[in-house]
Amino acid sequence: MDIQWYPGHMTKTRKQIQQNLKLIDVVVELLDARIPASSRNPVINDLLLNMPRVVVLNKADLADPEKTTLWLKYFEKLGLPGVAVDSQRGVGIKQMLNKTANQARPAIQKYMDKGRRARSARCMVVGIPNVGKSMLINRLAGRSATRTGNRPGVTRGEQWIKLGDSLELLDTPGILWPKFEDPEVAFKLAVTGAIKEQIYDPQDICVRLVNWLTEMAPGALDARYGTGAVTGDVGATMHAIGAKRGFYLSGGKIDAHKTAVLIIKEFREGKLGHYTLDLPE
Repeated sequence: MDIQWYPGHMTKTRKQIQQNLKLIDVVVELLDARIPASSRNPVINDLLLNMPRVVVLNKADLADPEKTTLWLKYFEKLGLPGVAVDSQRGVGIKQMLNKTANQARPAIQKYMDKGRRARSARCMVVGIPNVGKSMLINRLAGRSATRTGNRPGVTRGEQWIKLGDSLELLDTPGILWPKFEDPEVAFKLAVTGAIKEQIYDPQDICVRLVNWLTEMAPGALDARYGTGAVTGDVGATMHAIGAKRGFYLSGGKIDAHKTAVLIIKEFREGKLGHYTLDLPE
């Protein structure tokens, strides 16, 4: 399974991020709490090496809370303040703002030491597609400041958003890296929704997902779909789920595509449980 997706606008975005760093006091690096390693863009990480940063594990409500705690400790050891956030419900937002302000304080102080008047801290929000940047910013702004959508590639241009007198945010489009060398990373990006669905076959992704769930969370699929005892055969498991949901084609054959789309969708929504697919080193 070879999944690759790098639209042309992502090259432009990378250049914009690099150019705008000189205007920024602190960067919020937004990661998916379910895949903190796989959703961490190495291109962005290289660009931000010398920048004050806050790592935000978004969609924490969908991840394993114990593993999220491990990841926050991991980033703290790297010298990167981290916070788990649920943008949809506003959980962790205040903590994120406090850490962002703390990280920006030295730059603001340096600015004032030159005899200039105090100004708002300038923050750039960066991350991969569909990691929840727009929803986070809308939550911060308390209004629909940016477009949101449960699909990658919604934000296509930069947007400055003023939050009171203390913080200005620069939103940027989601950016991936030119080539996924590790197929496991590509799978995790696809199954969590970071890659456009037209790029891959849902049945391929679903087979790997069912294998993963069978190994890591035995009983989760039965608990959701009531399939009963199914052999370790992935095809038999998907067939049983399709039958339970009535996904039949003409001639009585199970609609494997529709079944795969359902399983992936409900995994993303947390209906199969809360999981973290990456573990800290």
